[in-house]
Amino acid sequence: MPLKGARLSKSGSRRLGRETFGFSAEHLRTLRALKTPARIQRFVDALEYQYANTAWSPARVLRERKGHCLEGALVAAAALRVNGYPPLLMDLEAVHDDDHVVALYRERGLWGGIAKSNFAGLRFRAPVYRTLRELALSYFEQYYNLRGERTLRAYSRPVNLARLDRRHWMTAEEDVWCIPELLIASRHYPLVPDKVARSLPRLDRRSFEAGMHGWMKH
Repeated sequence: MPLKGARLSKSGSRRLGRETFGFSAEHLRTLRALKTPARIQRFVDALEYQYANTAWSPARVLRERKGHCLEGALVAAAALRVNGYPPLLMDLEAVHDDDHVVALYRERGLWGGIAKSNFAGLRFRAPVYRTLRELALSYFEQYYNLRGERTLRAYSRPVNLARLDRRHWMTAEEDVWCIPELLIASRHYPLVPDKVARSLPRLDRRSFEAGMHGWMKH
C-alpha cells in the first residue's frame, strides 16, 4: 500500500517528497495521473499490442504508445513506483507457451496484479490474494495456448526493479534486456506436480473462445 506523498529510494524504501526518476515532465504527469492500480490497468489496456522481440523501457512505451506483455508490466511497475508503491514484477512460467509478466501491488496485506495480454483472462487482479501462490493460481484456468492446453507451471518470487536503477530501466533508449534476464534467473516455484500437469484436459470450447475476446493475430 502506498504512503501519501512518499517516494522510493534506489533501495526501494519510501522517502518523503517527490522524484522524477529521470522521466520527462510530460511522462511524469501521465504516470502520476494513474493514481490507482485500476487506472494503471486501463492505461495499459489502451496501449496498442505489439508482437516484437523488444524490451522497451517505460519511457519508450509512453512515447510510442504500444507494447507487449513485458513492456506493459514495466509501464505498470513505473506507474506504481511514481505513486508510492515498490516496482515489483512476478514471472509466470509456462510450457509450450510464452511466459507472462505481472506487475505486483499490495493493499491491506493482500496481493493484486496488473498485466497486459492478448488474452482476456490474463490481465488485472484485484488485491484479494493472501499469497503470491494464490495470485499465480488465479491465472491458471485462463492460461492456455492455441491448442487449448493449460500451460502455466510456475511463478517467481517478486523481483524489485529498484535493483536495476543503475541500468536506468525506466528511461533507457536501448532495450532493457537486463529485466527479463533477472526474471528468468529468479527463483521459481511449481504450481502443479508434473504427474498432474501431464494429465490435464484441454480447455473446453466455450472457455477457450471467452478467453480469446480481443485477441489479435500475429
